[in-house]
Amino acid sequence: MIKVHLSRLMGERRLKIADVERITNEHGNGLHRNGITKLYNEKTDGIKFDTLNALCKALDCSVEDIIEYIPDNNEENR
Repeated sequence: MIKVHLSRLMGERRLKIADVERITNEHGNGLHRNGITKLYNEKTDGIKFDTLNALCKALDCSVEDIIEYIPDNNEENR
């Protein structure tokens, strides 16, 4: 399973979704509020590299800080 840590990162930095939208727009990689909200709530079925790039730039972090692979129980027992 893939875990999205955007809500944790934003919480640590005390950022709101509107803040992330504004910051990405300032950097020229503007993300829309709806897309950020879906990632924040882990209600997305995918993420584009451009989106990851914009988030990493805006939050000054790495991809590994935003998403993480966690093996399912079935995969651990193989």
